[in-house]
Amino acid sequence: MNDAAELLKSDFATLTDLLKAHARERGDHIALIQGDRRIDYHSLDTLVDRAAASLQRDGVRLGDRVAVVAATSIEYITIFLGSLRAGAAIVPLAPSSTGEALAAMIEDAEASVLFLDKDAEFRLDGVQIGRRLVRVRLDGGKTDLAFPSWLAPEGASPAVAKVKPNDIFNIIYSSGTTGTPKGIMQSQAMRWSHIRRGVNTGYAPDAVTLISTPLYSNTTLVSFVPALAFGGTLVLMAKFDAAEFLRLAAQHRVTHAMLVPVQYQRLMAEPSFDQTDLSSFRMKTSTSAPFAARLKEDVLRRWPGSLVEIYGMTEGGGTMTLAAHLYPDKLHTVGKPVDGHIIRIIDENDREADPGQSGEIVGHSPAMMIGYLNRPEDSRSAEWFDTEGRRYIRTGDVGRFDEDGFLTLIDRKKDMIISGGFNIYPTDLERELREHPDISDAAVVGIPSDQWGETPVAYVVRKPGRPGADEELRNWVNARVGKTQRLHAVETIEDLPRSPIGKVLKRELRAKFLAERQP
Repeated sequence: MNDAAELLKSDFATLTDLLKAHARERGDHIALIQGDRRIDYHSLDTLVDRAAASLQRDGVRLGDRVAVVAATSIEYITIFLGSLRAGAAIVPLAPSSTGEALAAMIEDAEASVLFLDKDAEFRLDGVQIGRRLVRVRLDGGKTDLAFPSWLAPEGASPAVAKVKPNDIFNIIYSSGTTGTPKGIMQSQAMRWSHIRRGVNTGYAPDAVTLISTPLYSNTTLVSFVPALAFGGTLVLMAKFDAAEFLRLAAQHRVTHAMLVPVQYQRLMAEPSFDQTDLSSFRMKTSTSAPFAARLKEDVLRRWPGSLVEIYGMTEGGGTMTLAAHLYPDKLHTVGKPVDGHIIRIIDENDREADPGQSGEIVGHSPAMMIGYLNRPEDSRSAEWFDTEGRRYIRTGDVGRFDEDGFLTLIDRKKDMIISGGFNIYPTDLERELREHPDISDAAVVGIPSDQWGETPVAYVVRKPGRPGADEELRNWVNARVGKTQRLHAVETIEDLPRSPIGKVLKRELRAKFLAERQP
């Protein structure tokens, strides 16, 4: 049997193989901490075996999908790992989504088992899911099978699932709670590349990682997976709170944390920050949203340990990293490509741009999605191929390399809004607005927000003879969408500004909103 060190040096291993190796070698080492609860590697591995055996008992086979809608917990992680050990793909879904959106994603993923908590059960109450599936409540419950009752007895072990590198590790849904977002299929090989990369950010058996972002986010998984793979300790937060984050970081002598920029902003503004002992930190990372240079400077000045910004997509492709502590004069950039990753800039004609020119960023690496689930056309449109036939993933972002090879982001080619680290697609909100009987047209743009980084604002064109209050319309929309999608404001406009070919000029709307609110 291979030990953990040998597995980490191999060409391919699974996360649950590494878990079992750590359980054999360092079984009494604490793996997970949640509040007053502690679970060591031996106990976690045993629980994962029982969960995998239970899934196989219920008919889950290699390649099947298991959905989870819940806050982060020890039970959630048990199911996450148990699904992988059973050979299934895990489908973590956002609890903030509407019940209808959750049902659509569960159906799209063809999940055979659904794990949920009280809040998710409430959202799905009365919502029809168009497929038969086993439902298990992770925190007990009256209408669903409770997790302890569902779990196989102690000593149960699953049949070995022969997982291959190209098998699906997880399916992450891109965004949105209206309609059906795209399911991004990420392979075992993609996650293995994240594990192998973990040594560069200091993950090790003595590392303590504070998990404060949700497990349905790729942001979390790029930290969670290597932290566990290297046999460290994970401290779990079900919901982020700046003061509680600092308390836990000091109490548990945390060494690693992955945070989105808005979390850094709130932490640096927390009154107790400068009185908190954060000297144990080795590495802080950030991704998912633009990270202002001024905020990076503040983190470097006041928070011990290294700071690395990661630029990439859930879909994968090329990844850039900026070691901010090493390059304080490059804080306006997102750094350079990581080893083995190729980044190209292409022009409007899909040809590689000349050096120094701006254009769309595309990337190639071992960490690329298989594609979008059930969406072959969308999968093809997300790809670009160079003259040698090498496959790249389009980012939809516009950027430019400087003379030192650092990438500067200029704008987003797509109009996606990133609010609090979550992706919001304007088309979802625009579709809802057009459902209102008084509205003939609508456009949604992202505007800067001190609290969220960005927040969505809608401009609407009303039908003739249909006046109405903008605030009433905002409340109407916000009651129909997920929590992370809620509109900050609605403004009525006579006509939407458009280009000669009819495209809405959202940059003009953004500028209009900001100009009207200048002091």
